[in-house]
Amino acid sequence: MIRKALLLCTLFFLIQSQDLFAQRPIPQVGTGNPAGARQGRQLVEQEEQETEGRRTLLDDSTKQVYGPKTTLYFYEKNIKRNRLQLIEQDTLLNNFHNYDPVAKSIWKYQDLGNIGSAAKPVFYTLPEQIGLTSGFHAYDIYFRDPSKRKFYDTKSPFTEMAAFFGGGNRNMLDVSFARNINPRWNVGIDFNTLRIRKTLNPAQRDDHMAVQNAYAFHTNYRSENGKYWLLGAFSRMKHTVNEIGGIIPPEVDPNSLYFTYEDAKIWLQNSQARDLRQEYHLYHEYKLGNGLQFYHILDRKNQNLVFRSFLNTSDSLFFNKNRFINPDTTLNRNDFAEWRNEVGLKGTFKGFYYNSYLKLRNGRMISPYFTQPRQAFNEVFIGGELIGKLSEKWEISADGEYLIPGNFRIHGVFISPWLDVEYTKALYKPTSMQQLFVSNHHRWDNDFANIGVDQIKGTIKADIKSIHLRPNLTLNRINNYVYFNTERKVAQASGQAFMIMPAIEAKMNIGKKFRLETEVIFTQITGEAADAFRIPTWFNNTKFYFDSPLFDNNVVVQMGIDARFRSSYFAEAYDPSLQQFHLQNTFNVYAYPIFDLFLDFRINRTRVLFKYNHLNAGMMVKEGYFVTPDYTGYRSFLDLGISWYLFD
Repeated sequence: MIRKALLLCTLFFLIQSQDLFAQRPIPQVGTGNPAGARQGRQLVEQEEQETEGRRTLLDDSTKQVYGPKTTLYFYEKNIKRNRLQLIEQDTLLNNFHNYDPVAKSIWKYQDLGNIGSAAKPVFYTLPEQIGLTSGFHAYDIYFRDPSKRKFYDTKSPFTEMAAFFGGGNRNMLDVSFARNINPRWNVGIDFNTLRIRKTLNPAQRDDHMAVQNAYAFHTNYRSENGKYWLLGAFSRMKHTVNEIGGIIPPEVDPNSLYFTYEDAKIWLQNSQARDLRQEYHLYHEYKLGNGLQFYHILDRKNQNLVFRSFLNTSDSLFFNKNRFINPDTTLNRNDFAEWRNEVGLKGTFKGFYYNSYLKLRNGRMISPYFTQPRQAFNEVFIGGELIGKLSEKWEISADGEYLIPGNFRIHGVFISPWLDVEYTKALYKPTSMQQLFVSNHHRWDNDFANIGVDQIKGTIKADIKSIHLRPNLTLNRINNYVYFNTERKVAQASGQAFMIMPAIEAKMNIGKKFRLETEVIFTQITGEAADAFRIPTWFNNTKFYFDSPLFDNNVVVQMGIDARFRSSYFAEAYDPSLQQFHLQNTFNVYAYPIFDLFLDFRINRTRVLFKYNHLNAGMMVKEGYFVTPDYTGYRSFLDLGISWYLFD
């Protein structure tokens, strides 16, 4: 009945719709050479001068001309590399139904079966920071990094609103606003919130598993002569999770069953984790002369973590028998903060971009349970980057940094019309949490060696007519890897692990209105430290869908099936008190294909999604599937989402 009602409602809505706003291609202003960069900035300045004082401009049909083509955004990394690229607002439908962060990653994160829950990458990923980090990364995917955000250039006030109403009372809301104070100065604000009801054993309608409130401010300014640029942003996230600990296994409690969802028996009812983050970010540069600029980056980051559990309840059965601090209550507190200052010179010379810098990082980890409450660190880096754009299709680049006295990262990229190759060699520090941690249930003080990694990636661009093929291969060598073992204690592997990961991506048209997209990744791990990594041997995402305008080109529609699959493996389990995933050898997260039915459509500038999760529920030998030991995946339910733009 739900599926029939969905189709009827959708058809009715489409019949009533009209006036499709045609989608425009994304413009690219500026190139990798100095002349192109200067030309790009001149074009932008000329466009702004022409539009100054014309905010009420109307066309012949009395419609305002402001829209996605006049509201542009750019990224800091392109400003830093002298590659100003102005991008129109996204009105594409592709993957719009994958709205939440884990789905947006194309399911390359392992979570706890619900939006807002702890998550980690399925595949080994290189750290962005070779220096010390907090080590608490379970909620990184939900934080909006101010250094990677969009900065706007708007010709009129711009508002973007998006709402997601998930089945089972899983709701998200995102609102962004930006406007130009004058042609060279833009300001904006973002607000994001989520309220995600428990999918396992909710006590009432508003019994939330995850609650988040986040907001951000941002601004960008350039001087009248174009020599000075300033980008600034602040981001704050308060992410609270009412932990459930997973379903009590039937072998522990014979009355507990796995696939009863709202009636499931769970471990934790009185435990909560909170991750509060605040980050200030400033980038500014000044042009000293032709082909030479001075720049400075300032970051102030703070991450405050709390985990609380009342042990005079049944929650105590979930944890080990250690009670190092308090027999009745677990209250773990950790506060990590850092300052980062980077100063450098950059510019362009004969088609090559260059950059050299000095970076200072100062920070500390604080816990009331440390012998010395403040664990401070000071790090000094030197680094640089060189990029040569030989033509539109050929490019080489190299960058690296050295953390005095011993850590380093070297990275190189080669891009050609038929082959891309990327190589990274790094030696990075274990995290602060891995080195020193004191809580009610766990404590350690380690002096681990640095972790080494070599990674090479190669991608062949083998397009055949309308078929887009990308065979690729990733090779990893990792030594001294630090992980959490089956006893939930941090450990360092004594040997090396070697990963061989061939994969293929393919996109093709089937007829004029159907498309097939697929990605298959095979992973083989060998070496003494192979058991420290838990990655499925086979990983696949496939999408088959109808893609075409309908109703006299008034509505653009994508409708089809999303399928994903992971082969059986002993996936890492999750410990809420540590806020870490750890090894386990008893629970096999078995292979299970998942099919989602989706319908995305756009009317004017408004996009709407319908998604029916786990379409094949009840059709398989297994009753359902797991994403993490003792955490079941979604049951069948319907999601609805909508996104729209306002340009005045």
